[in-house]
This record gives sequence, structure tokens and C-alpha cells, in this order.
Amino acid sequence: MKSPKKSTFTIDVVDLMHRPGEMRERVIEANAPEDWKNAVIGVEAGENVHLGARLESLHDGILVSAEIKTIARGECVRCLQAVELPLEVEIQEVFAYSLDEAFDYVIQETQVDLEPAVRDAVVLALPFQPICQLECEGLCPSCGLRLLDEPNHKHEDVIDPRWSALRDLKG
Repeated sequence: MKSPKKSTFTIDVVDLMHRPGEMRERVIEANAPEDWKNAVIGVEAGENVHLGARLESLHDGILVSAEIKTIARGECVRCLQAVELPLEVEIQEVFAYSLDEAFDYVIQETQVDLEPAVRDAVVLALPFQPICQLECEGLCPSCGLRLLDEPNHKHEDVIDPRWSALRDLKG
């Protein structure tokens, strides 16, 4: 039987298993294996992901505390300009020795695969409405011009055609 493909976020923990109190630190530089995104912004597949992890052995499993750094790309929800945001996320998860409903993650043989925990944390940290800058005013509703590029942009007042006959009555 062919073993499942090993994730680039997999760490061997054989030296920590069943040794409460032991601790190791690991650094992983990997590429995001797939798009981690919401509707308007995300970490693209192949984007560099830096992960600094601290692994501590417990009686029930391995406690993993990690800092994740990467770049999210998308578009501003106000003006549709490209947005690039540095993303820093922290996780702390217990990987249990055996399947138990108290834990979300389990050690597979002698390895912990951090990819699901990293993906979940990154996607939850993404902004739902990213903006290019705080001052962004969006687009002109009449012509679609980016208002930040032309701050004094104005149009003539539009008169509802149903009321245009009243303009002729004006003395």
C-alpha cells in the first residue's frame, strides 16, 4: 500500500513522543501547497510561508506553538486596486497520541502535519474587507474613477428626468 504524500509542514516528533517535559524548536520555510483564501484575498499557492514552531511533549500528545508569516494578496473592496498584506498568525494546538474527541489533531505514526492547523489559522486571519489604505474613498458611482486619484472629482447635479419640466418654470 502506498503511503500518503508527506506535507512540507510535517515534523518528525519521534524524539519527543512519550517524554513529557521535552521541548524542541523547528523552523520551516515552505510554499503554500494550495490557495488559502476567502472571496477577495488570500495566500496564493506557491507563496513562501515561514513557520517557527516550538514543540513540547505532554502526557496526552505534543503541544505545538507556532508563528506563521506570509503574504496575502487580493484586491481592495472599495477601489479594486491590488492589495498585498503581510500576515502574521500564531497557533497553539495539541496533537494527541490517539484519536479523542477532546483534540482536533492526531499524531500520524511519528509525525505531526501542521498544514491543516496552519491553513485554518491563516484563512481565519484574512480580512473580510481588505482596503488598500485607510483613506481609500472607493470609486465614483457615476463614472467609476478612483476617487483617491482625483480628490476634487465632481459631476454636474443630475436632475431626475421626471422633474426636468419644472426647470423651465423657474423664473
